[in-house]
Amino acid sequence: MKEVERFAELEREYEDVLAELSKPEVAADRGRSVGYSRRLKALEPVVRTVRALRGAADDVVAAREMVGDAPPDERELAKSQLAEAEAHEAELEAELGRLLVPRDENDGRNVIVTIRGAEGGDEANLFAGDLYHMYLRYADHRHWRVEVLSIQASDLGGIDEVTFLVKGADAWQRLKHEGGTHRVQRVPVTESQGRIHTSSAAVVVLPEADEVEVEIDPGDLRIDVYRSTGPGGQSVNTTDSAVRITHVPSGLVIAMQDEKSQIQNRAKAMQVLRARLAKLERDRVEAELSRERREQVGAGGRADKIRTYNFKENRVTDHRVGLTLHKLDRILQGDLDEIEDALLADERSHQLGATG
Repeated sequence: MKEVERFAELEREYEDVLAELSKPEVAADRGRSVGYSRRLKALEPVVRTVRALRGAADDVVAAREMVGDAPPDERELAKSQLAEAEAHEAELEAELGRLLVPRDENDGRNVIVTIRGAEGGDEANLFAGDLYHMYLRYADHRHWRVEVLSIQASDLGGIDEVTFLVKGADAWQRLKHEGGTHRVQRVPVTESQGRIHTSSAAVVVLPEADEVEVEIDPGDLRIDVYRSTGPGGQSVNTTDSAVRITHVPSGLVIAMQDEKSQIQNRAKAMQVLRARLAKLERDRVEAELSRERREQVGAGGRADKIRTYNFKENRVTDHRVGLTLHKLDRILQGDLDEIEDALLADERSHQLGATG
């Protein structure tokens, strides 16, 4: 009975959201419109399945009556139709169960990814570059769009730090588990003795925050402009186009210099600032619920690793789900789906356990 009431409540909410979206004042308010549209997108498959399940249940009742009323020579056919109806009902029940697993509120959002070398000096920066190109190839495979927000090259062709935006309907769903410390085991290009070294890179994955979601008081910002610089500190243009924004209350500092326009650099810096302020607020709430939960990448040290890339064995191991694949070469070319599928399956398993 509780399930029937719950389904009816979801259908009522669905109709209410549709009604709200049809109102001119909601259409004119971007914040409300985005919120209702996201909720509608989440409710649509649930309501569609609830209604299909109701029809399937009626079919089962009708098929059972047919079995009871059928003459002997038609009873086997009626039983076959009943079995089909029951199987269809069971499929819809299972689908509804999956749909009712708590949905990640950030699904559908774009993603901001930052990668930096952690432990290991030049080798860590080279590995950060490898991870960056791995994600670019994965984005291409998934038909996502990537916009580089900032990139700082290091010596030997590596990357000190890179931040980029990934745009795609399922980008958050498939990248959110990438945040953490990634460990590499290989012979560095600087190693003359052929010894395997271990180093690491830190990856931070954040959902892009809407402007309406994070309110920033302009009075809380200190904005500095300066000339962009390249490796070694030399000036790369003759105008003060680089922008550094300091959010005084939080102490967050975001610097952008990749664009030639000061306006563009400022817009990108504000984009990253909103995402990081949104994360600070989420972290604050989570800390109140459980102070034992760890930050996404810990200290960026090798002990905090979520995944190991071993070049000698052509092996990648994700330590959270105990998955080991001997195809590191393909994974670095963007073949990440098998890993992401395993992480998503593990997440769903825990969610079903929590709601069961």
